[in-house]
Amino acid sequence: MRPVLLVILAASAILYLWDLGASGWGNDFYAAAVQAGTKSWEALFFGSSDWGNVVTVDKPPAALWVMALSGRIFGFNSWSMLAPQALMGVASVWLLYAAVRRWSGPAAGLAAAALLAVTPVAVLMFRFNNPDALLVLLEIAAAYCVVRAVDAAARRAGTAWLALAGVALGFAFLTKTLQSFLVLPALALVYLVCAPTGLWRRVRQLLLAGLGLVVGAGWFIVATMLWPAGSRPYIGGSGDNTELGLAFGYNGLDRVVSGGSGPGGGRGMGGGGFGGGTGLDRLFNEQMGTQIAWFLPAAVIALVAGLWLTRRAPRTDRTRAALILWGGWTLVTAGVFSYMEGIFHSYYNVALAPGVAALLAVGGRELWLSRESVAARVGLAALVGITAITAWDLLGRASDWNPWLRWVVAVAGVLGVLVVLAGARVARRVAVVGVAVGAVAVLAGPAAYAVQTSGTPHTGSTPTAGPAGTGGFGGPGGGFLGRNGGEFPGGGAFPGGGTFPGGGNGNNRFGNGGQLPGGSQNQLPGGSQNQLPGGSQSQEPGGARTGGGTFMSRGGRASAELVALLKKTTTKWAAAAIGSQSASILQLESDRAVIPIGGFSGSDPAPTLATFERWVAEGKIHYFVAGGGRDGGPGGASSPGGASPGGASSPTGASSPSGSGGPGNLGGRDARGTGSEISTWVEQHYTATTVGTETVYDLTKPKA
Repeated sequence: MRPVLLVILAASAILYLWDLGASGWGNDFYAAAVQAGTKSWEALFFGSSDWGNVVTVDKPPAALWVMALSGRIFGFNSWSMLAPQALMGVASVWLLYAAVRRWSGPAAGLAAAALLAVTPVAVLMFRFNNPDALLVLLEIAAAYCVVRAVDAAARRAGTAWLALAGVALGFAFLTKTLQSFLVLPALALVYLVCAPTGLWRRVRQLLLAGLGLVVGAGWFIVATMLWPAGSRPYIGGSGDNTELGLAFGYNGLDRVVSGGSGPGGGRGMGGGGFGGGTGLDRLFNEQMGTQIAWFLPAAVIALVAGLWLTRRAPRTDRTRAALILWGGWTLVTAGVFSYMEGIFHSYYNVALAPGVAALLAVGGRELWLSRESVAARVGLAALVGITAITAWDLLGRASDWNPWLRWVVAVAGVLGVLVVLAGARVARRVAVVGVAVGAVAVLAGPAAYAVQTSGTPHTGSTPTAGPAGTGGFGGPGGGFLGRNGGEFPGGGAFPGGGTFPGGGNGNNRFGNGGQLPGGSQNQLPGGSQNQLPGGSQSQEPGGARTGGGTFMSRGGRASAELVALLKKTTTKWAAAAIGSQSASILQLESDRAVIPIGGFSGSDPAPTLATFERWVAEGKIHYFVAGGGRDGGPGGASSPGGASPGGASSPTGASSPSGSGGPGNLGGRDARGTGSEISTWVEQHYTATTVGTETVYDLTKPKA
């Protein structure tokens, strides 16, 4: 089996590393933070967007640590940033094999590894610089440790493995906060039910594992709490300048419940706007289906069949333990993803891929071992048939992309089902051929999408796998709205009635002047070009980006003249711009620190107007680059309900004009007013000039 494993790992490495540099900086937002981490240890530790340490990204920094350390060792470039992601993908494939093999044998382990390796969304995210690659690796590592703990429990030696599982989940929390806990119920349940030791000992050991989780995540949270707020960057997206506020707010419950807040306390999209309507069919819709649904129906069948076949097994049966582990992983994650009403992007589904792959492999093995039974053969035929039907549907969503492949899958599916049902009545050679044909039916569709994804550059905030038009938002290039026009399911209307203008013309603005449906006081956080939060870019074939960002006139890039101007600066910050997406582009292209006013969406109170004025007076900022929003910049409209949490700190400790009670205190004022106030103040005191295609203010030359 080892040669087969090496082939799978080599194929995974090729898929994840091939022409990796073509994606450039991938997600500019995270790339700028990685760049900052290569220039400042403080920026690396906190995950700052710039090395002046004004504000952090809106996630904990664990994934940035890996990429920034790689950049420090090998020099900061696209390859040094993305290669660790690809290697984490290969490690995930290997570790899933190791975890499945221990309880279900090498054949099932190899099947699970192969299924994960070719899942399109996994190929996408193991080639991209979002935090999800590290999240998946750490979750699989935690599952592997639990498997080892169950095996060691009979020798009363499972505690150390459980503690390691807790530490792995703790670091997963430092990667993507509460999303890491979706696998926690399955990990705890499988040990509580199946470990061959006494009940109270199992309970005590699980409590110790919980302590390991607290230690793995808590050390960083405590560090941010003990570090004086005035001498560290603002915690982006938190609303209250704390990691716990970020974890349980914007990155936690706000993602699950409708109407949760956006970054910095602004109103979120809500209602499942990014991921389509909620419900059991969500993971099969136009945005999600081609990313994750290829093996999902078969995995559910495999779970039901496996539990039936092991219904009379003893409590400690390893096969049923595997079904509980991977089935719990799949059901909890899929259930939350299907019904969460806050922000949900299609690439989140990479966290579901290991559970689906392992579950299908384990359940399929049990059916194969029982193939002398008619019921088991019917179950195997169902796995092949439902996977072929799913692939037929998903491949049909890009009807102009290799249309012949649908027919190959259909024919292979029919032949595979017939051979499996025939069982012993066919010759051995025919049976072997039938198994091979069935494998084609199962793997051909997702493998083809995996290869296509591997050969396509992806950039922007919300990438999607597969050919254009098959993944809802994004498509190749992965921009926020992508090549399929940015339409929501159901005719392109934004939930509530507002529509996108122009269909697929690359214009990412709302048709009602940049406001969400519903009228006043509902502008998007940050307001960058009246786009969806972040102002991300999409990409057309050949590498040209469309839509998004401050620099729409140049396809989401800064003009050469502006970049040259920033490179000549010697101040602490070459420039400031509203929102991280605009500032990130300037910073990456000029290799000079740029202040992302307001963080990701321009809604964080960092820096305050008073702090910004002081920095300008001290000669720390040379230019202000306008264009981050209409009518004076982002953040001009107040949020529904008014004030953000008080007492939020700025990096410097200076009070805002209205403030009392601490650094950067907003005094009940809407946090998103900060960006608008800064823009207005700059316009009043400095003269606008045009550099290339951008409006720029020289902050060293005030008006007379």
